[in-house]
Amino acid sequence: MTYPPGTIIRYSTASRINHWITGICFTLLVLSGLSMFHPFLFWLSNLFGGGQWTRAAHPWIGCVLFASYMGMIVQFWRDELPSRDDIAWLRAINRVLVNNEEGVPEVPRFNAGQKFVFWAMALLVPVLFFTGLVIWEYYFSGYTTIEQQRIALLVHSLAAIGAIIVWITHVYAGLWIRGSMRAMMHGWVTPGWAYRHHRKWLRRLVETGSRGPLPRRQ
Repeated sequence: MTYPPGTIIRYSTASRINHWITGICFTLLVLSGLSMFHPFLFWLSNLFGGGQWTRAAHPWIGCVLFASYMGMIVQFWRDELPSRDDIAWLRAINRVLVNNEEGVPEVPRFNAGQKFVFWAMALLVPVLFFTGLVIWEYYFSGYTTIEQQRIALLVHSLAAIGAIIVWITHVYAGLWIRGSMRAMMHGWVTPGWAYRHHRKWLRRLVETGSRGPLPRRQ
C-alpha cells in the first residue's frame, strides 16, 4: 500500500485489519449480549435474526474476538509496556482532556490512556472468553455445575460492563483527537500530528531514519 509523501506510517495494513475485526466483533457482542441481558433490550436480537440466532451467534463471535485480540497483543505488547513517561503524562491529564497539549510531557508511541485501554481489554477479553465457555450450554453444560454456571454468568456480566466502559472511552478518545481516526482507517499521520501527540516516538523515528513503526527500545 502506498502512503502520501511526507507522512508517517503509524499502523500497518495487518494491524488495521486486526483492529477493525476486533472492533466489529466487540460491537456485535455488545448488541447481542445486551439483547440477552434484559427483556427491555430483547429487540436488539432482531439485528441477528431473532433470539435463537442471537444465542447461537454470540459465543462464536466471542471466539473470533478472543483470537483477534490475542493477535493485537502479539503485535503491540512491547509498545504498550508501562514506563515513567506514563506517570508524567497522567500528571498533565487536565491539559490533555481539553485538547491543549502545550507543556504536556513527551510520550512514545502510546500514551498512558491508550495503554490503560490495551491492558484493561487484555484482562477483560480472556475473562469474557473463559466465563463464556462455562455458560456455553450447547457444548460445555455437561462439564460444569449449575452453581459454577451462575458464578461464571455473574463474572461474565460484570466483565462485559467493564469492557463496554473501556470501549466507550476508546471510541470517544479516537473521535476527540483529530487525526486519530485517519490513522486507524488509512494507517498514516502527519509529522505535525506525531509531534503534537507522540513527540518522543517521532524523535526516535527521526533518529533512526524510519518512516514507520519501530520495536520498543529496551
